[in-house]
Amino acid sequence: MNHLIKKILIRGSITAKTGLHIGGTNNTMSIGGMDNAVIRNPIDNHPYIPGSSLKGKMRSLLELSYGYVKERSMGKVKYIGDDDPSLITTQLFGSARNDDKQRPSRVIVRDGNLLNPQALKNTELPYTEAKTEVVIDRITSAAVPRQLERVPAGAKFELDIVLNVFKGDLEGELLNNLFHSLVLVQDDYLGGSGSRGSGQVGIEIAEVVERPAEFYHGQGEEADITTSSNVPDELRAA
Repeated sequence: MNHLIKKILIRGSITAKTGLHIGGTNNTMSIGGMDNAVIRNPIDNHPYIPGSSLKGKMRSLLELSYGYVKERSMGKVKYIGDDDPSLITTQLFGSARNDDKQRPSRVIVRDGNLLNPQALKNTELPYTEAKTEVVIDRITSAAVPRQLERVPAGAKFELDIVLNVFKGDLEGELLNNLFHSLVLVQDDYLGGSGSRGSGQVGIEIAEVVERPAEFYHGQGEEADITTSSNVPDELRAA
């Protein structure tokens, strides 16, 4: 994995179908403020989808779909086979180890900026909504309300992913599994409180572009491979 032959750029959008909560900091929370705030860009106050959140979800669901998660203990993954370089998830997402089995990630997932802030200008909070959830004490039946800040359904975010392809890679297998991981996210949820209704998203891929290594030396040209890249029907832009 030492000769980069091309980069494949995948661009599109992620649309919230239900309220979306990806937690941020509550450092600025005032009395009576939101318990669980969403993450925001500190410059324009727009909520966004961190690339780490999307990438982590893509990897974990793909690992589950292949049965790579071997054991769980008290909700914590005890063993994932990410030390095996033959696994497609290791090839795509790398492995964070401190030995000779460490592998870098081939996939770059960029933060998804909000594309339609004007559509959210009439929300009760700046670009977001407050959802009140109630926790019921199973012993006393007492109700304990809590508030969750969510980006409302209809919010649209950028999708921007880069796949690095090296000499000897099975490009088609890498790209197809990357697409499959996005379909899995679409049929699961993104962010928190997914089992309670939040985080359903729709993902559309509008463009897939290939740039050979020579492109970066001024000697090659990029090519639009959207049609030939086998984008699943579930992800094709309308």
